[in-house]
Amino acid sequence: MSDVTAGRGGAAKGFGLPSLREIGDTLRSGDIALAVGVMTILVVLILPLPPLLLDFALAVSIITSVLILMTSLFIHRPLEFSTFPTVLLMSTMLRLALNLASTRLILSHGHEGTAAAGHVIEAFGNFVMGGNFVIGIIVFTILVIVNFVVITKGSGRIAEVAARFNLDAMPGKQMAIDADLSAGLIDEKEARTRRKELEDESSFYGAMDGASKFVRGDAIAGLLIVFINIIGGIVIGIAQQGISFAEAGRSYTVLTVGDGLVTQIPALIVSTAAGLLVSKAGLSEAADQALLRQLSGYPKALGMSSAVMLVIGMLPGIPMLPFLLLGGGAGALAWMIDRKAKTEVQVAAASVEAAAQAAPAEEPISAALRIDELKIELGYALLPLVNSPNGSDRLTEQIKALRRSLAMEMGFVMPSVRILDNVQLDANTYMIKIKEVEAGSGRVWPNQYMAMDPMGGQVNLPGMHTTEPTFGLPATWIDAALKEEAAVRGYTVVDAATVLATHLTEQLKANISELLSYAEVQKLLRELPKEQGELVKDIVPSQITITGIQRVLQLLLTERISIRDLGTILEGIADGLGFTRSPAILVEHVRTRLARQICAQHTSPQGLLPLIALTARWEQAFAESIVGQGDDRQLAMQPSRLSEFITLVRERFEEAARMGEAPVLVTSPGIRPFVRSIVERFRAQTPVLSQSEIHPRARLRTVGSI
Repeated sequence: MSDVTAGRGGAAKGFGLPSLREIGDTLRSGDIALAVGVMTILVVLILPLPPLLLDFALAVSIITSVLILMTSLFIHRPLEFSTFPTVLLMSTMLRLALNLASTRLILSHGHEGTAAAGHVIEAFGNFVMGGNFVIGIIVFTILVIVNFVVITKGSGRIAEVAARFNLDAMPGKQMAIDADLSAGLIDEKEARTRRKELEDESSFYGAMDGASKFVRGDAIAGLLIVFINIIGGIVIGIAQQGISFAEAGRSYTVLTVGDGLVTQIPALIVSTAAGLLVSKAGLSEAADQALLRQLSGYPKALGMSSAVMLVIGMLPGIPMLPFLLLGGGAGALAWMIDRKAKTEVQVAAASVEAAAQAAPAEEPISAALRIDELKIELGYALLPLVNSPNGSDRLTEQIKALRRSLAMEMGFVMPSVRILDNVQLDANTYMIKIKEVEAGSGRVWPNQYMAMDPMGGQVNLPGMHTTEPTFGLPATWIDAALKEEAAVRGYTVVDAATVLATHLTEQLKANISELLSYAEVQKLLRELPKEQGELVKDIVPSQITITGIQRVLQLLLTERISIRDLGTILEGIADGLGFTRSPAILVEHVRTRLARQICAQHTSPQGLLPLIALTARWEQAFAESIVGQGDDRQLAMQPSRLSEFITLVRERFEEAARMGEAPVLVTSPGIRPFVRSIVERFRAQTPVLSQSEIHPRARLRTVGSI
C-alpha cells in the first residue's frame, strides 16, 4: 500500500506545476526571454494596459533608445552591432504597441483629466506645451519632420548606397582573399574568417537598407495616431461624455501631444543611432576618437574658423560675448595644436641629427668579404615597391610568402633576401643576384600593370609592349585605368611586385641546389626526430660525411625533388652505402625510395602520370655508349647521334605540350643519369625518371615514345 501511495505521489510530483525556481531558470535562458518579450509586445497590441504599467513601459522605451544610441557611438566598426536591424524592428514594434495602449486609455478616460494615460504622458504634454496646445502640436510636427525627412531619409539613403556598393565589390574582395591565400600571405583559417566578415558586412548593409523603412513607417504612424486621437477624443468627449469643447480640446490635446512626444523622442534617438551606424563605414575607431583626430588635425582650419567668429562678433548689432569666447577658444586650440606638432617635428629632427652626428663604428675589413646568398638590386624608380608613401610593402610581403611556400615545397628554408637600391641601374630595372652573381634582370613600372594573353598572343590594349622577364612571353604594361578592361578580355593582369616575385621564384628553383649550404644541412640533421637522429649517428662520419649528404641532397634539388622527407632520404643513403660511396649512384638509389613522392609530383589533375618512353633502340644506343667502370662511367656517344636524340626529344615534348600534357621521360635505371645530363642542357625542367622510380600504384598514360 505504501508502494502504491509513493507511486501516486511521484506521479503527482512529476505532473505538478513548476516551481518558482524552475520558472526563473527558464526565463534566464536568452531565447526564452526574447520570445516572452516579443509575445508581451503582441499582447499589448490586443489587451488594455493600466496607466502604471504604461508609465513603466514608456520608461523602458526611452532608456532602450538611449542605450542603442550610446552603443552606436562607442563601437569601432558597424559589424560590432550587427543585430541593429533586429533591435530596430523590436523597438519600433514596442513604440507602436505603446501608442496603441495609450490611445486606448486616452479615448476611454481622457474626459477624466490629463492623468488618464499615466503621469509620463501628462508630464511631457504639460512641460512641452506650456499650457498652449498649439505650441505642443508645432513642436511635435517639427520633431516628426526632423525624424522623417532629415535623419531617416538620409540614413536610409546611406544604407541603400552602402548595400549596393558592398554587393558590387564582393567579387573583387573575394578574389583578393583568394589571391592572398594563394600567395601564402594568409592561411586557410584567416581566409575563412575574412570571407565570413565579408558575408556579414553585405548582409548587414542589406538588412539596414530594409530596416530604415521601419523608422519611416513609425514616423508616419505616429503622425496619423496624433490626428486620430485629437479628433476622436474631442468627438467622444463632447458627444458621449458631455463635456465642453474647450475642456475636451485641452484635455485630449495635452494627452495626445504628450503621447506623441513620448514615442517620437525615442524614435528620433533610434533614427540618430541608425544614421551614426551606417555613416561609420570606413572607420576603425570610436566616433569620438575619429572626430577629435580629424577635426583637430588641421590647426589652420581652426585658426580660420576663429578669425571668422571674431569678425562676426565685431559686426554692429551682433552680441559680442559668445562669438569672442568661441573665437578665442578656437584660436587658442589652434595655437596649442600647431605648437605641439612643431615640437614633435623638432624632436624627431634632433634625434635624426644626433644619430647622423654620432661617429659610426669602423666596419671591419672582413665585413666586405661577406657574400649575400640572395640579393635584389632596384633602380630608384622601384623603391616604392618596398617603401611606398602609403606604408604598403607588397614586395617584402610576397618574398616572405615565397620563402614560406618554398620551404614547404622543397624541404628547407631559403636564405633571407637582401633588397637594396643601386643608382647604377636604370630607373625601372631590377637585378637578381645569387651569391653576388647576376641570375636574372628585368624592367617593371610600379604604377602600371603587366597584361599577358594566356594563349601567348600580343595584348591588344594601349600601352608599352615588352617581354615578360620570367618566361619570355609577349606582354604589355598598361595603366591602372585599363586593368578592369584587361581582366574582362581574359588577359592575365599582375602588378610590378608580382612580376618581380615570380621572376625571383623561378630563379630560386633553377639555382636551388646552390643555396643548400653545409650549415643548412647540419641544421636539418639536428632537427630530425630522435629515432632518425640515431640513424645519422650510425653513418656519420664512419661511412659518409655531412658534405657527402649535402651533395646527395643538392643533386636531388637540381632535379626539383623535395628533400622534405629527409628520413626516407637518409634511409636510402644508409642502404646504398653498402655498395658505393659515389653521391651520383646514391642519388639513384634514394630516388627509388622516393618513387611515391616523385610520381605524385608529376601526376596530372586527372590522377594519371603521362610519360614518354625511350624505345629499345635508344636504350641500346645509350647503353653501348657508356665507357668505364664503377664510378668512372662516362657517356661517349657520337655527336650526330646526340643531335638526332635532342631533335626527337624536342619534337615529342612539343607535341605533348600542344595536347595539354606535361609528361616525364622514362628510361632504364642504368642510363637515366646520362640521359638526364643530355636533356638538362636544352630542357632543364623536363623530368627524367627511371623505370624503378615508377610507383606500382601509379596510373600511367603513354603519350609518345622516342
